[in-house]
Amino acid sequence: MERDQILKYIQENTSPQETREIEKWIRSSKENTQKFNILKARYLATTFEETSKIINIGKSLEEYKRVLDQDTIAKRKRIWVETLKYAAMIVVVFGLATIYQVNTSDTSPIVSIPENTITLKLENGDIKTIDDDGTTRVVDSHGNIVGTQHGNRIIYNNESRVEKLIYNILTVPYGKRFDIILSDSTRIFLNAGSSLKYPIKFIKGQNREVYLSGEAFFEVAKNENPFIVNTNELDIMVLGTSFNVTSYPEDNTTNTVLVEGSVALYQDEDQDSNRKTLLTPGHLASLNKTNMEITIEKSETFLFTAWKNGNIVFRHTTFNEIIKKLERHYDITIINNNKVLGQELFTASFENPSLEHVLNTFEDNYGIEYIIDNKKITINP
Repeated sequence: MERDQILKYIQENTSPQETREIEKWIRSSKENTQKFNILKARYLATTFEETSKIINIGKSLEEYKRVLDQDTIAKRKRIWVETLKYAAMIVVVFGLATIYQVNTSDTSPIVSIPENTITLKLENGDIKTIDDDGTTRVVDSHGNIVGTQHGNRIIYNNESRVEKLIYNILTVPYGKRFDIILSDSTRIFLNAGSSLKYPIKFIKGQNREVYLSGEAFFEVAKNENPFIVNTNELDIMVLGTSFNVTSYPEDNTTNTVLVEGSVALYQDEDQDSNRKTLLTPGHLASLNKTNMEITIEKSETFLFTAWKNGNIVFRHTTFNEIIKKLERHYDITIINNNKVLGQELFTASFENPSLEHVLNTFEDNYGIEYIIDNKKITINP
């Protein structure tokens, strides 16, 4: 694992897929865990760089002794203040050294969140694990209830007295799906391997903005304030409509499929200009991440929304693309040793299938041979 990747993870700048890969690497061996702990400790130390430039331990000790050696009664009050100041400096420095020592000597994984767990990151940085069969309350930093979870859905209320934008981040791992109903009654279906950042309450008079990495289907509630979906490469603005957005970091395209209503697509620099691409129902807009060009074509929308009901549908799709979708859908790893097979096109439709059913269908109809080892599947040449 590259040092820059680990630092990116420590700074919480990784995508959901990168996060899973790094956490898996950390847990894979004691050596990796120790390497991560050391690097994190050093990173924490550098955040005190300005403090360390100011503080000189040797000088502080000398000044501390000099102050204590002064015994005039008139200076005792000043001595007490000086003593506290230098003692505080020394505590900060040695406290930092203690943090470094604890992190470097501890060989247990810092990441304690189990794999394949839905997580909710609150505005104060706390991370809650979500049991998609359970119920819980979502609270703000003051303990006020802002939403409730029932099974695989969180519903945020509009009764909160919050008057500023406060964000939660919901992350859904491979193999799972989850729904959110926002404070304006907009409903969002999150697909496997996706993350959504959103306000716990929208502010009246301001755009309703959310940030997506992965795939989601939106049923946007009508409102006088535009609803904007931000992805890394493309933004989608709507007033009230239903559409699907696919924006996985590892994919070469960002796709938007409109079911009903209308949306405007644009890049950041075009938000306030007329350079927006309008999309009408039954059409697919694809942004090529290489040349940043958008193409529009008619499309069967169910091909892009079947996942909401657990279904899998392919139309003239390469086997390599099918592998990506299966890995996300079932939280597995597929190694394809048949390079010719990777570029072949397939058409198939499965209604809420098991992984075994999908694999057996490919084996029976296309003669594909495979080996299953736990959560790893190898396609034979």
